[in-house]
Amino acid sequence: MPGESQQDTTRTNDRGGETWIADLAWLGGDSLVADVSLEVTGGEITSVSSKPGRRGRRLGGIVLPGLVNAHSHAFHRLLRGRTHRQGGDFWLWRERMYEIAGTLTPESYEKLARAVFVEMAMAGITTVGEFHYLHHQEEGVPYDDPNEMGNSLVRAARETGVRIALLDAGYFTAGFDDRPLSEVQTRFRDRSAQHWLDRVDALRAHHDGDADVVVGYAPHSVRAVPESALVALANRHQSGTPIHIHMSEQPAENRECLAATTLTPTGLLDRVGLLGPDTTLVHATHVTPDDVETIGRSGSGVCYCATTERDLGDGVGPAHEFERVRTPLSVGSDSHAVIDLFEEARGVEHHARLATGRRGVFSPAGLLAAATVNGSASLGFPRGGLSVGSPADFIVLDPDSPRLAGLDEKTSLDTVVFAATSADVTEVFVGGRHIVQGGEHPAWLRARAALKEVTGR
Repeated sequence: MPGESQQDTTRTNDRGGETWIADLAWLGGDSLVADVSLEVTGGEITSVSSKPGRRGRRLGGIVLPGLVNAHSHAFHRLLRGRTHRQGGDFWLWRERMYEIAGTLTPESYEKLARAVFVEMAMAGITTVGEFHYLHHQEEGVPYDDPNEMGNSLVRAARETGVRIALLDAGYFTAGFDDRPLSEVQTRFRDRSAQHWLDRVDALRAHHDGDADVVVGYAPHSVRAVPESALVALANRHQSGTPIHIHMSEQPAENRECLAATTLTPTGLLDRVGLLGPDTTLVHATHVTPDDVETIGRSGSGVCYCATTERDLGDGVGPAHEFERVRTPLSVGSDSHAVIDLFEEARGVEHHARLATGRRGVFSPAGLLAAATVNGSASLGFPRGGLSVGSPADFIVLDPDSPRLAGLDEKTSLDTVVFAATSADVTEVFVGGRHIVQGGEHPAWLRARAALKEVTGR
């Protein structure tokens, strides 16, 4: 068991790395596999075997690939539990979010992000896709380093030990009629699309070759990024660089897009050439049947954030239709109403059950892939998994937790996907580095103090 595993002696393998033994592990199939050994050398998995009797350090428990949070806004964590009594809808919630955004500095944002990423690590998340649009000072004035806020996020992730895809957002207008941004929104705005793309490319060049950082493009939405800027991005984009965009989260966005362009947001992105395997559409809640077919043909991915979509009353997206056209699905915690990727993954299935009236729309393996390997690929990292050549990013769950105790080995994967929570994570490894031990991250107490400081409590 996880507590006992720490007493075992580490065995160095013949390659100079370490060998770890899992009681049960997910190797990508429809069930968990017993007695799996993982050899780790230089931060990479160099051997995987399910032969019993191998020697090594016993992890115990259930070993899974590291969870991947494909859509995060770190500063939204400050809103947790603070917006419910006023009721309203997404647009009212957004006004409260803007108030929070106006208070952050590079220093306070780094402290906050570090706390959020520590919480993620303790929940089994080894990689985060940070959709970042809080760039500048008041009135859109850049810091001396125009990427100071983004670099604060990268530093926070590195200090925590998790990988980060910094998805740098373009944000220019408050609507399709070129409405000017509100005062707080000017912090999100670059002077022009060219300035935004140049700034992101400078950040990409700075992190070129880093194994723990990817920099991608994130046009915020079709209502915040004019068509001319979308075209500029399509012309600049290089294959393999991730593009993430909020799309069709609200019916109002669809109505305004149709009125301004005669196209749905999906149709507009298709026209400008921004659909494709490097693109992930976040939410895709209010899409038409034609949109689904277009997205499926393009090879674009979709990221669902079930807990946020429920929290904000956004609606239930057609995940079952995306499954039909083989659209790769990933998941994210978005506004961090909770941070639990198991809840996000099964939320995709539960929403599909509500929409279709039937169970088993997605297989447990498909849902776990959405929370792991699909998310990694959507962020421009190696697809990963517990396979040779993949980064040694993996987590351990306690099979004797109140939620998992008594699991049947034949249906153990189903139990993990539909019953496990972040509280069941005991060990977390990133690149072979043991960043969470016994359920605790060494920076948690400092992170907790930072949360209280930033919130003024």
